[in-house]
Amino acid sequence: MPPTKTPTFSLSTLKLRPIRRRHLRKYSWLPDVLRLKGSVIGHIIGPVLTVTVFAAVVAFLWSKGYALRLTNSVLPLLSVVVGLILVFRNGTSYDRYWEGRKSFATLTSNIRSLSRVIWVQVALPPPDGEISLVAKGKAVTSELTAAQVRVQKIEALQYCLAFAYAVKHYVRGEDGIHHEDFSGVLPLSFASRINVEGSRRHSPDYGSLSGGGSEEGKSSSSFLAGATKRVKPKRSKRNLVLNTPQVSGSNTPLLNGPYQSIEFCRPAEDLTMPLPLMIAHELSSAIFRFRRDSLLETVGPAGANAMSGMVSSMVDQMTAMERVANTPIPVSYAIHLKQCVTLYLFALPFTLINDLGWAIVPIITVVAFTLMGIEGIADQIEMPFGHDKHDLPLDTYCDDLREEIAYMIEKLPEGGHGVQSYDDGEGDD
Repeated sequence: MPPTKTPTFSLSTLKLRPIRRRHLRKYSWLPDVLRLKGSVIGHIIGPVLTVTVFAAVVAFLWSKGYALRLTNSVLPLLSVVVGLILVFRNGTSYDRYWEGRKSFATLTSNIRSLSRVIWVQVALPPPDGEISLVAKGKAVTSELTAAQVRVQKIEALQYCLAFAYAVKHYVRGEDGIHHEDFSGVLPLSFASRINVEGSRRHSPDYGSLSGGGSEEGKSSSSFLAGATKRVKPKRSKRNLVLNTPQVSGSNTPLLNGPYQSIEFCRPAEDLTMPLPLMIAHELSSAIFRFRRDSLLETVGPAGANAMSGMVSSMVDQMTAMERVANTPIPVSYAIHLKQCVTLYLFALPFTLINDLGWAIVPIITVVAFTLMGIEGIADQIEMPFGHDKHDLPLDTYCDDLREEIAYMIEKLPEGGHGVQSYDDGEGDD
């Protein structure tokens, strides 16, 4: 038996794994303490340096013999007020950030559920030979073929996905359907009906996911122009006039006469509707057609109502995000907060100069970095739907949905062939 060879060990044969930032974070704060990318430093570096220079000027004048001392009895009261305002400001901004994320997560859940129900439950009724008549059982038929049903289901799934993309652009204030992420998502029949200048020129491939829209969708009524307006108030005072000429110039028309009414003097061609609401309308119409064509026999009236409820919930979440996008924090509040913080930081050197001397320069810098950093973070996250690196990654959420629905269409089996009897919603007698 040959002797066993003992493996040799040396530093040259040892392969050391590189130590990465994520490994250091498990044991030390140092990587994040020294990190500049992703921090708020770039946002507040200018104001902090301004306060630092001012503190250095105060220290220089003090060193030349100028009396620059203030009493320390008032500043603590101001510091309490500044702290409370900063806490409230930061909490309010994060509530807006969290509400935006929660609303989009609920929207994602509704889209996933509605897509799954459409793909599985929408199916042709069973052939007559497979129906076993029971109490109140009714034989139902459909003139559609399986291929036509599949096209309609894919188009409905496209509408579900397009709603998420439309909401993303809507809360960002982005007009039109010419965005690249709409390519292959919006059904061709729907995109061709929106009369927006240049939309067809920039979006030639709307029907690529499903291979085209249904004939019934192509024959639907056309929509008006300007249907993809930005996030903005739907009405303004200049569009309101009274039908009573003697008070037409009043600033409060509703309070000048009990029998007056308001007319919205706006040309019909200028009327607008947000793109997500148009897509929700198409989804509701698709559910109606599924019900009318006897394609929802497995879920019955209650299931059809539940599907309509999912569409309503999607609109509710869009409205919640619209509320965040349309209701910024009042400008006067932000201005007053910055004024208070600036007043506090410019008064602080005069109260510390006699005790600390030149040491106030780094101390004031740290205090300014702390207070202005809190306000800077709140300013960055108060509007969570933009394109900044601190905003919600709505593009990633929508792309994940797109991949899930594409996987469902390509690899997951469709539903069965209906049920053995018709569910009229009345229960068993």
